[in-house]
Amino acid sequence: MDGSANDEAARSAPDDGSAERAVAAVWRIESARIVGALTRMVGDFGLAEDLAQEALVDALRQWPVEGVPRNAGAWLTAVAKRKAIDGWRRAERLDARVAALARDLEREQAESPEVLWDPDAVDDDVLRLIFIACHPVLSKEAQVALTLRVVGGLSSEEIARAFLVPTATVQQRIVRAKKTLAAANVPFEVPPREEYAARLSAILGVLYLIFNEAHAASSGPEWMRPELSDEAIRLGRVLAALMPREPEVHGLLALMELTAARFAARVDGNGDPVLLADQDRGRWDRGRITRGRAALATADALGRGRGAYCLQAAIAECHAVAASVDDTDWDRIVLLYEALGRIAPSPVVELNRAAAVAMATGPASALRIIDQLSSAGALRGYHLLPATRGELLRRLGREEEARSEFAVAAGLAGNDRERSLLERKAAGAEK
Repeated sequence: MDGSANDEAARSAPDDGSAERAVAAVWRIESARIVGALTRMVGDFGLAEDLAQEALVDALRQWPVEGVPRNAGAWLTAVAKRKAIDGWRRAERLDARVAALARDLEREQAESPEVLWDPDAVDDDVLRLIFIACHPVLSKEAQVALTLRVVGGLSSEEIARAFLVPTATVQQRIVRAKKTLAAANVPFEVPPREEYAARLSAILGVLYLIFNEAHAASSGPEWMRPELSDEAIRLGRVLAALMPREPEVHGLLALMELTAARFAARVDGNGDPVLLADQDRGRWDRGRITRGRAALATADALGRGRGAYCLQAAIAECHAVAASVDDTDWDRIVLLYEALGRIAPSPVVELNRAAAVAMATGPASALRIIDQLSSAGALRGYHLLPATRGELLRRLGREEEARSEFAVAAGLAGNDRERSLLERKAAGAEK
């Protein structure tokens, strides 16, 4: 035990189960700062996380007996630093770096806990950690796993449950990612300005992917995973605080807040999907809508124009402020999708534009867009293409064709709840 790490800490009285909950809460909130600070000091991302995990094990053993330190994040960081020093000593590396780290730790411990660790401070170590987790040498799957692990503070088991993959798969991705970063000798730093746009794009892409999986789960028994969206939004807020001059960071945060505002109304009491036209808008989270609109206004105030995330946030805002589907400004949504298609063209954007066109000018013109997408083949195997086509055909009174499309869509859907809804549509039991 490193008793010196506890000298300045006032402790709460142990309570059955409270210490374990405190460990979990501290890790979730402070892990990015802890690992970031350790990485800066030991110069090795993998070693830093290992040291932090070892300190966490000590906390799980000691806090239930001795009580939770008033400044738990500082306690974990100090213990991890001591473990680094001990490791170097065992390896006979008592060099200037060890001595400097020891002096640094002693100086910090002489200060008050509030000075040592300010939980409201957001420093560059977290930003560096985010850039490492989303480094382009890693696969997208590895970026997601590493971001949720080291920046979000989720365990391998929690990540595995969120994405419905075996825990061993997540663990392998994280281990492989660490080895890749070490082999590539990735520095613990924010990239040079010339690499900034591409690297920031990767970070935003990872958060967007995490949130999309929460909004509409790709597989499994539940249609949504709100706990995953909470994590994506939390990370988005951290990033916005770290990079306040980047409009697309605020744009993505706005998009996530405005979209998540509808989550409570998107499922019924049985957990089945409730589509936009049928949602009780009184259940939409007005606090999230307010925060989302404020984030979009912040992005616009930077005066650099709207990028892809800001445009999507603007579309979400149109829905958020409308009293009903009929009251929605569909013409504006179509224009926003057209702008989005120019700066970030994709078949999915075109599919969404078609759905907006159907509401603005009718299903016939939208069906022509859908048929062009079908002919191009870019969305072959994507269940929302036949699902959207089925809705348009039904609105045109072509019921048998619509049921056929819903049946195709049901066969392609990976999510159990969505598949069940489409099967009911194919059977004519759901409008």
